[in-house]
Amino acid sequence: MALTHEILKARQRKERDSHPEALALRVHRALSWLDRAEQCDDEDGRFVFLWIAFNAAYANELGEQRMLEDEKFSRYLTRLVDLDSEQQLYNLVWQRYSGAIRVLLDTPYIYQPFWDHRNGLAVGENWESRFVAAKRFANTALAGKDTASVLAVVFNRLYTLRNQLIHGGATWNSRMNRSQLRDANAILGELVPVIIGIMMDHAGLVWGEASYPPVS
Repeated sequence: MALTHEILKARQRKERDSHPEALALRVHRALSWLDRAEQCDDEDGRFVFLWIAFNAAYANELGEQRMLEDEKFSRYLTRLVDLDSEQQLYNLVWQRYSGAIRVLLDTPYIYQPFWDHRNGLAVGENWESRFVAAKRFANTALAGKDTASVLAVVFNRLYTLRNQLIHGGATWNSRMNRSQLRDANAILGELVPVIIGIMMDHAGLVWGEASYPPVS
């Protein structure tokens, strides 16, 4: 049975008093946004709310500005995969969404160097060969069932999709990005609850301080 806000919230109510303050805040915030995402009836809004839920669980104040986003994704996701004793992330990647993941990785419109090249930026040079190399890396990871590496590449692509929406680079309900958003929402809709659950499973570990903690 897929994890939902309702299931995780019932668990959180039972366990939250034993959670460290920082983790309790992250889980509380992440669940609030997961709840909103599950209520959303449009793809754009659902993606934004799911991303905020992920970010509430993932982001912290430790070294936030000193590490590239893709490196942060990689470290965080590798840790989650290592802690996932029930192989939930593995099963989502290989049994549920391997086809959708391959489609996302084959789409240049959510590959940031493609847009850097279109905008005439030097960092966009040779984007085609880099895109091919990135797909080769992802396919190698897929062939080797390297869950953490596959997820890191997927979140790198989803981060570009996130930027397009959050920074006003897309029209609401546009036909141009429907397939990417549908696949992204299907994947995130199951990944985010699993991520929150794994963090709750390992509440005794250090997850870092939550971003923008409440000030009394």
